Amino acid sequence: MKLPFFRIVLLLVLCVPVLAQQKPTLDYYLPADVRYDQNIPTPASWLGYEVGEWHTSHDQLIGYMRALDAASDRITLQEYGRSHENRPLVCLTITDPSNFARLNDIKSARQQMFNPQGTGKPNLKDIPAVYYMGYSIHGNEASGDHASMLVAYHLAAGQSQELTQLLKNTVILLDPCFNPDGLQRFANWINTNKSKTLSADQAGNEYNEPWPRGRTNHYGFDLNRDWLVARQPESVGRVALFQEWRPNVLTDHHEMGSNSTFFFQPGVPSRVNPITPARNQELTAKIATYHAKLLSEKKILFYTGENFDDFYYGKGSTYPDAQGCIGILFEQASSRGTAQETDNGLLTFPFTIRNQVYASLSSLQAVGDMRVELNEYLYSFYQSALEDASKAEVKGYLFTNEDAASAAFLDILGMHKITLPAEKHSVQTIRCSYHVSSPNTG
Repeated sequence: MKLPFFRIVLLLVLCVPVLAQQKPTLDYYLPADVRYDQNIPTPASWLGYEVGEWHTSHDQLIGYMRALDAASDRITLQEYGRSHENRPLVCLTITDPSNFARLNDIKSARQQMFNPQGTGKPNLKDIPAVYYMGYSIHGNEASGDHASMLVAYHLAAGQSQELTQLLKNTVILLDPCFNPDGLQRFANWINTNKSKTLSADQAGNEYNEPWPRGRTNHYGFDLNRDWLVARQPESVGRVALFQEWRPNVLTDHHEMGSNSTFFFQPGVPSRVNPITPARNQELTAKIATYHAKLLSEKKILFYTGENFDDFYYGKGSTYPDAQGCIGILFEQASSRGTAQETDNGLLTFPFTIRNQVYASLSSLQAVGDMRVELNEYLYSFYQSALEDASKAEVKGYLFTNEDAASAAFLDILGMHKITLPAEKHSVQTIRCSYHVSSPNTG
């Protein structure tokens, strides 16, 4: 017997999993034991919806960050560049209000830490740590940039003894979105294609973003391969900000396949760059205990020491490792939309955002607790660079500086604050150091 066409369609519709929209709340994302300043706008009060209900566009994201800057004396927002599509790249400097008046002094003190030829060892116990928090360098890995709004609100409005102490001892650089153009493409796709009655079917349009997708920037370049060569405007501004501060820790928030859970470094031990010091991996592992503790308390599945490498210095989680900083990769299983069925059950966008918030909070705690230890490592990194260079068989390289390739090479060296001898000759000598990026080993 043949079923009428409309009955077949009805049966197919009934087989598609649907779910009611669950409205997340601020309490879902942030610690319940922290009181928040009512004078600081919440994300929902500015956006008109709770984080995770919609995919926030880049202009909305930046608008909220500017609102925090206007409302909080803990925040100063700076624009450090523009994307190819002329979207602003911004960073929030977040610290105790008393530190803003002495930021130049803090920078000067930190300069002594990575100046191995300076005059004596600085008092590392008195120097604030610098923590660079970076989100969503791949624009369609959107749990990161949405988490950045909640983390920024927490740091701007949170009222607790622990947070007050952290802000006094730390300068936080919060970059809410490394890839504005990619984020905008992805947000437009999801908000256009999601259903009023949500469907968790992986075959739905919402979960199958067409080319060029939001992963890359305007010209299809993967910005997480560009930290070293820095050919894109997003990377040029970001690297300049890194070099201005030389942070102790940089965290890089990503997403991975929907059927995974949550990953944090260390990665595969055999895939660490051989010139990365062993102490770097030891500190990464120590910081990882903070993530493991918080995620375990929240009953979140996670893993570490697998899948991901720590080798190529052109990635956000490895570029810092070449410079006395601890780079840390986070990978959250992606909902790739609002909610979809996975091997681990229903995966919702708010859930993925919350895990990125948790990883941010555990990192903040680690940086606060380990501040002096991280300062000691940064200082010793550049001290040992000179010692290793003196023992190396290769003492330098010769190259001409009269062609376009050499000019480009010199430009890259300059961006990473690698100095050359001052003599103006057609042939220059670069002294080779074991740690590749000390600004004083030329």
